[in-house]
This record gives sequence, C-alpha cells and structure tokens, in this order.
Amino acid sequence: MAEGEDMQTFTSIMDALVRISTSMKNMEKELLCPVCQEMYKQPLVLPCTHNVCQACAREVLGQQGYIGHGGDPSSEPTSPASTPSTRSPRLSRRTLPKPDRLDRLLKSGFGTYPGRKRGALHPQVITFPCPACQGDVELGERGLAGLFRNLTLERVVERYRQSVSVGGAILCQLCKPPPLEATKGCTECRATFCNECFKLFHPWGTQKAQHEPTLPTLSFRPKGLMCPDHKEEVTHYCKTCQRLVCQLCRVRRTHSGHKITPVLSAYQALKDKLTKSLTYILGNQDTVQTQICELEETVRHTEVSGQQAKEEVSQLVRGLGAVLEEKRASLLQAIEECQQERLARLSAQIQEHRSLLDGSGLVGYAQEVLKETDQPCFVQAAKQLHNRIARATEALQTFRPAASSSFRHCQLDVGREMKLLTELNFLRVPEAPVIDTQRTFAYDQIFLCWRLPPHSPPAWHYTIEFRRTDVPAQPGPTRWQRREEVRGTSALLENPDTGSVYVLRVRGCNKAGYGEYSEDVHLHTPPAPVLHFFLDGRWGTSRERLAISKDQRAVRSVPGLPLLLAAERLLTGCHLSVDVVWAMWL
Repeated sequence: MAEGEDMQTFTSIMDALVRISTSMKNMEKELLCPVCQEMYKQPLVLPCTHNVCQACAREVLGQQGYIGHGGDPSSEPTSPASTPSTRSPRLSRRTLPKPDRLDRLLKSGFGTYPGRKRGALHPQVITFPCPACQGDVELGERGLAGLFRNLTLERVVERYRQSVSVGGAILCQLCKPPPLEATKGCTECRATFCNECFKLFHPWGTQKAQHEPTLPTLSFRPKGLMCPDHKEEVTHYCKTCQRLVCQLCRVRRTHSGHKITPVLSAYQALKDKLTKSLTYILGNQDTVQTQICELEETVRHTEVSGQQAKEEVSQLVRGLGAVLEEKRASLLQAIEECQQERLARLSAQIQEHRSLLDGSGLVGYAQEVLKETDQPCFVQAAKQLHNRIARATEALQTFRPAASSSFRHCQLDVGREMKLLTELNFLRVPEAPVIDTQRTFAYDQIFLCWRLPPHSPPAWHYTIEFRRTDVPAQPGPTRWQRREEVRGTSALLENPDTGSVYVLRVRGCNKAGYGEYSEDVHLHTPPAPVLHFFLDGRWGTSRERLAISKDQRAVRSVPGLPLLLAAERLLTGCHLSVDVVWAMWL
C-alpha cells in the first residue's frame, strides 16, 4: 500500500516537472532579443518598456554615430575569470549582431539620427531605434548609462537555461583542464569556483576573504537595482515619470512636485494587478480555447473566401478580356469592309484611266469609230461613245482618287477607358456620414439629416442607431435601437420620449459592406408635446400685433409687445401672442 502511494506521489511530481519544463520551453520566444534573436544577455529596459541586450544596444548606437554614449549601467568589476588566460568558454562574450541585420534595422525607416558635434548650443539627445515598437526612443544625454538592467528577466533566462539543460553541471572557471565541478560562486568576482580554487583566490586576511559565497551560476547580477544617476539603491517609485528613483532623486529638482511612493507600495500594487489579471486569464482558459477555435475557424473561412475572391476577380477580368476581344474583332471587321470597298472603287478608277491610254480600251474604239464614213451609222454609234468620252474627259480634267487612303476615322479614343481600367479597384465601403446639424432637430419627432463626404464611395442604404442617454446604464454592452435600410439622406423618428436626451449615429452600406459610424449627435426633446395649430380666419387676427407665416403655422409678435406662454410647461418653436391663444381656445 505504501509502495503504491509512493509511486503515485512520484508520478505526480514527475508530471508537475514535465508541465513546468514544457511551460519554460514554450516561453522561449519571450526571452529572445529583438535585435540579435538570441537569449537576452544583460538586458536593458528602454523608456518604451521593451528590452534589448546591452551589447546589441551598444552596437546599434555605434552604427548611428553615437560614440562614447554606450556606457554600461552596471560595469563588471575585475575578476579572476576576466583575464584572457582564465576566462571560461561559458562566459565568453557573445557574438555581436551581424552587421547586415543592424543595417536593415537602421535603414527600415527609423533611427537615422547621427550624433551631434561637440560645442552644440543644445544638449545632445540620444535616440535609440526600438525594434519592437518600430519607433525612436529618447535615452537622454547619458545614453545607455541612464537605463536600468532588467534583473528579473535575467533570472527568468537563467531558469529557462537550467530547465532546458537538466543535469548539466557548472564547472569551475579557474581550474586547469580538466576542470572540476563548481561548488561556489562569487558575485563580486563574477566567477564560479571549486572548493580549492575558492580558497586559493580568497586568501585569509585579504579583502577578498570578505566576499560571500553563493551557489554556482552562469550569470552574475548585482544584488539589487541601483540608480544609474547616483549609484544608490532605488527605494521609491515616481508615478509621474513611471521610473524607479533613489533617495537623492527624490530631493532633486527633476522630481519636484511629482507623486512618489515607496517601492514596496508600487511593488504590492503592481503585483496585485498582475496577479489579478493572470488569475482572470487562467480562470478563463475555456474562453481562451473557444476564441482560439473561433480564430482558427476564421482562418479557414479567410482562406476559402480569399480563394473565392481570387476566382471571382479572375472570372471578371476574363470577362473583360472576352468583351475586349469581341470588340476588337468587330472593329477589325469594320476596317476590313471599309478597306475592301475603297480598293474596289480605286481599282475601277484605275481601269477607267487605263482605257484612256493610246491604242487601248475606249481610245482605240473611238479611233475605229472615227473611220466610219456612213453618216447615219456614225451618228448612231458616236452618240453613246461621245457621252463616255465626255465623262472620261471631265474625269481627266478634274482628277481625284475615288477613295481616300487615310483611315483616321477608324482611330479609337481609349483615354477614358484606360483611365477607368487604371482606376479599376476593389469596392470600398462608404465613409462615415456627416450629420447636418443645421437641418437636424427634435420636437415631437426627430428629424435627422446627413450627407456623405465628397470623395466617399456611394451608399446603397443607411442604418440609423439611437438610444437614450438619460436612463440608468444596464449591465453588459450598450444597446442601440436600430432602423435598417433607410433610403435617402434623411429620416424621421416618430414618438420619442419627451424631456429626454437622445444620441444618434448613422453608417452607410453598399456591396462592400458597412462603413464607419458618423460622429454621435445629441438631441434634447421638449419637456412637453409641441403645440401645432392653424389660424382660423373666422375669428380674425390683429395684423398690427402679429407676424404670421405664409402657411399660417407659425406666428410671432411684433417687437415691443408682451408675450404670453400658453401653459406652464408648454414649449413651442415660436412665440404665441394673446390673439392666437384666444382664437385657439375658442
């Protein structure tokens, strides 16, 4: 029985270790420097909250022309393991980012500010091109020396390295080959030692004997964060600057008037927020998985829809090609028919002129007819021949080709069509409509008027959404009342609640889908129904005291005479005089 429980406990422990190892391996992409795409080594926190290796940051600033501004926020002290003869391969300096990668980074559209010359009137402001947010980040005058090291990220990287290389022993860096397994580490010396080497390099009675041994590690870090300006331990957090500060920073003019809290309070508040957010995420894993499935389904639909869109575009373009080919054939046929007709006319004209040559055709026949001596016979034959000779003579005197050789009338003007083809593009949704506030009002009805921007694609119909804003908000998403498929650029909303505030918005729709909503417009309805009336001419009106509109639906008093409200809570769009009220109530 005990053996079974032990086996079950061992299995659960192994499962937990496997889960932890899998979790560590899955977060590898979070531990890669965006510049060199390798594990972080002494990461620095940029003002934009992104991280970058210190060596990479120095190299990038060097590429930009900033020389002497890549100071180390936490310079490494001299240690036995730092000398060339005893340096361990494990702590050898990592290869710097490749120059071609840095060139691509610097030429990608940001971070192209060279360093200023000495003696400038204004202090030099160093900028760093953050590869994560694709923007320039100001580092101040001190450059990298004013940044904090991300010690937490270094610890996570170290735990990750240990998880992916379980069983790998850390060797002493001072032993002669073959080195022994390290048993101690020294933060001040930044090296790992076996027992004998630790005693050798920390002799009794020297200052090094005061160094406290630690567990062997491959990454040595300061014991705590130090202020890069004053080299003091940070004890407070400036909420205004969102930066850790030391005691000296608090009394400096830079943070005067800022809201500064102890770092313990900032630590607890941020830890509570992070824990709460992480707990919410871990407690909604089913929701995350559901959304992942929905996104995967969206990806599949996107692939199918994209393929369908490609086929539709190809089919439409082939249709345009077929229409163009058909039109080309018809135009070529028309040119061919015109050409044949002209050639036939020119050939007939050539034959007529060839018959006028000496000894051939019409001339030869006329010469033979002239030899006829019988007068009646000559008259009979020469009459028809004379008409032909006269027409030939006239044609010879007024020579003109029977057809033109130019085909200018067959030229095509395709400028408009080429422009249309050049501008051929996918349909765009309508832009956000602009509500015409001059023509929009609210009485016992709400009249809403809008228009599309000048260069907006047309809209087939519109959707109007409205809601009251003076009612208590209900839990959940905001609910709008909607009116679909409104034709035209105006709409009338009937029976609104009196004494209320309505917010309205409009969006257009066409074949490409729905466009963006217009800006919200707020309208106040009257506190009571609006008075509508017609003046009855049988009771008469005092023209000297009233100014009445042409449709007799509005009236105002002549300036200088008193006004009368019809009721205590009555609100109208015009002033009512005594005559109107009297005539109305009669």
